[in-house]
Amino acid sequence: MQAATRTLDSTTAPAAPAASTTSFGYAEWAAIMDGRFRDVDSRWHGGEQFRTVIVGRSPAVARVLEDIDRVAATDSTVLLLGETGTGKELFASQIHERSVRHSRTMVRVNCSAIPSTLMESELFGRERGAFTDAHARQIGRFELADHSSIFLDEIGELSPEIQVKLLRVLEERQFERLGSPKPIHLDTRVIAATHRNLELRIADGTFREDLFYRLNVFPIQVPALRDRVEDIPLLVWRFVAEFSKTFDKTIESVSRDNLVELQRYRWPGNIRELRNAVERAMIVAKGPRLAIAVPSEHKTAVAHLSEKLVDVEREHIRSVLDSVRWRIRGVAGAAEVLGLPPTTLETRMAKMGIVRLKAG
Repeated sequence: MQAATRTLDSTTAPAAPAASTTSFGYAEWAAIMDGRFRDVDSRWHGGEQFRTVIVGRSPAVARVLEDIDRVAATDSTVLLLGETGTGKELFASQIHERSVRHSRTMVRVNCSAIPSTLMESELFGRERGAFTDAHARQIGRFELADHSSIFLDEIGELSPEIQVKLLRVLEERQFERLGSPKPIHLDTRVIAATHRNLELRIADGTFREDLFYRLNVFPIQVPALRDRVEDIPLLVWRFVAEFSKTFDKTIESVSRDNLVELQRYRWPGNIRELRNAVERAMIVAKGPRLAIAVPSEHKTAVAHLSEKLVDVEREHIRSVLDSVRWRIRGVAGAAEVLGLPPTTLETRMAKMGIVRLKAG
């Protein structure tokens, strides 16, 4: 396993690999991941908790997990910083699950998804008759999170008015429901996250400096996927395991060359983009060996892939053909990679209008 792991973690293809080391299979992944899961969370026993385990063995992830270990047992406010799609909510879940509050459900709020006119009542609740159409009392998210944790995602999108009210909650640990003068005291651990540069937003006047300092007690920088490429093979198999169940397909291996190609791509959409790439590959997979098309550097998946399954399949076949230099038959040919008889692949190519463009 040690030799296989070293090859897997490399960002360059192994020199003259033996036939037995040209693919990385489910059995190898399962053995590695089983050990990693035990390292990350001793309470993991499979099932639904699989979705909340941090997948990764890179130094970048190890540093984040060390920070989580230091802060989880405290009640200090945590600010998760990182690009969109890096898994900040998953790390927030880890902080909560390792805290003394883990027996109660963490309350999640996407601050960018709630209209600013409704944000105050969503966060702090309202009394009956507080405004037109307020026909019943509503418990706010902070009240629901009493004795638990609240995760405020995209905190940089809050309006200035709500920022003032949140600042008071952090300073005084109390708030009032909309329409009531009675203060409600709470015992809630706050975890916030943003992909914005809050210091720049302070400079342009859209984010309060005093709120930033209240939130920035223990900042954690969540790494972009390009800064943890060693984890891509593990993440790929994590998603393969998920979609194998969804699509009722069995995948046994992914070629090492394919994994190296995935490691070389910069993944501007981070883990979310990688997951989408694996899902597309699983949709069109015909055999036990999975071929994952590397996204274009200049186009997003939304721009160059139709929602129609036939167009997804056409794009995937083209990508596989490109990766094997349009060799259809023989060992490691496109037909073998796709798990199709060569004649079937040729018929499908003709039906879909897939032809190799000649240079010039």
